[in-house]
Amino acid sequence: MEWPILLAAITLVALLVLSVPIGVAIGSSVVVAVLAGDLPAEFLMQKLVLSLDSFPLLAVPFFILSGEIMQKGSMAQSLLGFSKCLVGHIRGGLAHVSILTSMFYGALSGSAPATVAAVGGIMIPAMEKEGYSKDFASAVNTASGCLGVMIPPSVPLIIYGTTANVSVGDLFIGGIFPGIFIGFLLMVASYVIARRTQPRNTDARAPWRETLAAFSRAKYALVVPVIVLGGIYGGITTPTEAGAIAVTYAFVTEGLILKTLTWKSVVDIFKSSCLTTASIFIVVATASALGQLLMIYNVPDLIVEALSGLTGNKYVLLTAIIVLLLIMGTFMDALANILILTPLLQPLVMAAGIDMTHFGIIMIVAVSIGFLTPPVGVNLFVACGISGISIERLSVAVLPFVGVMIAGLLVLAFVPQLSLFLL
Repeated sequence: MEWPILLAAITLVALLVLSVPIGVAIGSSVVVAVLAGDLPAEFLMQKLVLSLDSFPLLAVPFFILSGEIMQKGSMAQSLLGFSKCLVGHIRGGLAHVSILTSMFYGALSGSAPATVAAVGGIMIPAMEKEGYSKDFASAVNTASGCLGVMIPPSVPLIIYGTTANVSVGDLFIGGIFPGIFIGFLLMVASYVIARRTQPRNTDARAPWRETLAAFSRAKYALVVPVIVLGGIYGGITTPTEAGAIAVTYAFVTEGLILKTLTWKSVVDIFKSSCLTTASIFIVVATASALGQLLMIYNVPDLIVEALSGLTGNKYVLLTAIIVLLLIMGTFMDALANILILTPLLQPLVMAAGIDMTHFGIIMIVAVSIGFLTPPVGVNLFVACGISGISIERLSVAVLPFVGVMIAGLLVLAFVPQLSLFLL
């Protein structure tokens, strides 16, 4: 390996161990490589700017903004009420409510930490009040938050699509069933754990009148994925245009129809959205620069050569890639993994005859598991902040859900029709 790349790798690992923000860590490693390789300083600046000059990337701030509006408004709460009517009576009822609400909310926010904050902020205290253990309540909401990036619209799916030059619309459609499938597996795991360790819930099945009333209250939120995915799948809008429509719809609905927004909340919404978008785009820009450096020093060719013996059997290759993604997810942010590893793995995947849309779903599910694994598991930190338990305690409690998600990931990897049958 070339000396500048080795220095960049050492710098990146050291900064990640020191808990330096991922965008700053990647950018610093790129600066080290540029200085060590005597590359022109203009290289870094040009790559930082050009990497963000992409029309599909405009969808990211739109979907973040629409999710913030609905979180600050009443849509998240209405989804929770509707979910409770549907599954609240099943053993482990509030756990199923958390998972189903996260599935609905994932179609609004596109962010795993935002889903944990929005749903977990309500459900973790509610589950504790009903007698569920703090560990179980926190673990369920931590795991179900990952559905926020699996179920479209999803920020990581947009980033993958722009990086791999794959249709974001196809990725959105392909991600619908896998997200529902993983959500179902989490509900099965919750049911099994609840039967063994949690108190029996006393809620009766909601009367159909109450369910219809809850559906009526949630109708504005339930329309959002229909507008977004229907417009994309029908060829009416691009993902970016669908994001703009989602923002407009959210503002009109929450501000003028439901009247849940104030001027102060609007300012908070824009402030939070700007901070989230900026942090994401810093990672996008610096990771793109690092990816360009890796290409300059022929790192993709070295990886292809090293793993070329696996391309003859795509199942062996997929297994090796999944192991790599799970390991990388423990110490690197999901977006950074997508931006850095996609260009490196794409030649191998295409040589093995694996559909890039299918591979995108595999990658997003795999890196989303990294939200649950320390030391970088963002969902863990969000849930710990809500529940007050230690990161070590929650890391142990969430292990059964991690195992279930890995099993689901393997099924999705080896049965591509589950991701592609809607295309």
